[in-house]
Amino acid sequence: MAYEMKIRGTEDEVKVRSPWAVALLPFVTFGIYHVVWWYRINKELKAFGEAKGYDLGQNPTNSLLALFPGFLVVVPPLVSYWRGTNRVQGASKIAGREPVSGWIALILYLLLSPGMFAYLQVSLNDVWKQEAEPLPGQDAPPAPADAMPPRTDDQA
Repeated sequence: MAYEMKIRGTEDEVKVRSPWAVALLPFVTFGIYHVVWWYRINKELKAFGEAKGYDLGQNPTNSLLALFPGFLVVVPPLVSYWRGTNRVQGASKIAGREPVSGWIALILYLLLSPGMFAYLQVSLNDVWKQEAEPLPGQDAPPAPADAMPPRTDDQA
């Protein structure tokens, strides 16, 4: 399930998405979901970078065009994925989080591409949960099941 959030201090929205959806929906939609997802995360990264004063991409449309029809030339999608991974790493660094590993992303891409896309989405979800706030009238995304409960003064 996806949760829409707003980057603090801006009107730009980001979305916390299920990594399972990112990995599996492209198969059901014949790749259309992947192309839309790639455009939207690049657009979200651009807005986040502008809000924080960093360059995390200038034109999400170019990232989209690199996938389709760029796949006909083979190289543009590879460059787009490489740059997109760098943007996710940059967003993680801006948020003060551990960035995704470029090597893990490369290995996942070579062995199981949907795994790389889910890996990037998990990192983005962490950034959005830290740097964005829920839209008015909407609850915050639930914490992961393996997250530690907040510490109370009684536990000291």
